[in-house]
Amino acid sequence: GGDGIMKIFIDSADIDEIKQAYEWGIADGVTTNPSLLKKAVTKHKKKNKNLNLKNYINQILKIAKGSPVSLEVTETSKTGMLKQAKNIHKLFKSHKNVYIKIPINPAFKESDTTHFDGITVIKQLTKLKIKTNCTLIFTPEQALLAAKAGASFVSPFAGRIDDFIRVSNKLKVDKTAHYPVWGMQKKDKTLHDNGIVSGIDLVEQCVTILKHYNFKTQVLAASLRNTRQVRESAMVGSDIATLPFTVIKEMLKHQKTYEGMKNFTKDIVPEYVKLTK
Repeated sequence: GGDGIMKIFIDSADIDEIKQAYEWGIADGVTTNPSLLKKAVTKHKKKNKNLNLKNYINQILKIAKGSPVSLEVTETSKTGMLKQAKNIHKLFKSHKNVYIKIPINPAFKESDTTHFDGITVIKQLTKLKIKTNCTLIFTPEQALLAAKAGASFVSPFAGRIDDFIRVSNKLKVDKTAHYPVWGMQKKDKTLHDNGIVSGIDLVEQCVTILKHYNFKTQVLAASLRNTRQVRESAMVGSDIATLPFTVIKEMLKHQKTYEGMKNFTKDIVPEYVKLTK
């Protein structure tokens, strides 16, 4: 899938957060969604009355120049998604870094007849050389079908699977709390969702299958809620992790590092400073 480097995307539509992540030199891409965009534009309109959605998205694409930015479709039918995806692509294609977010399955319930519309759209967009990020993935078999259809990225939602396993088993859900990779026990049984024991397990199974068949599709670990999940995504070989700004900000913190800095500055040798200044 990837080029052997774990990429970090910022999961945000806030231009200040995106700018900051790129200035720090750690952002390799951006994932947005319509509600994040709406919130961000509303916030930034206070400062700039002339701001509209189109020029706001253009600004994001410019900051992320040369790195992927995911923009989502809101339509749920095959024709609707395809048309909207083509329009998004056309609107912003000069930037060359737009990836269209398509849901793996746009059906709302079991009895809907639209289960394969997402896959069909991804296949058609792939033929048109339009890059896609297949989203709302909760099973490795969904990831496999998306990869076969030619998706550039597949986005397994790690944190949401953890929540789902907790909820299904009437456990308390604390969204930021760590969920063990190997799953949780209840009465000596490991809790699971059809053989998936945690969000990171889902990511790992997606990675294993796609690597096994040498798909070009990259696995993008999504809905990560804490730095430990970022580490675990990297350990299971996810190509990309997309992180909210709050999680990115936590990644360099450790009390022993602060302590080390304090001791380190206490011991400075004047002669060395003079020599190296």
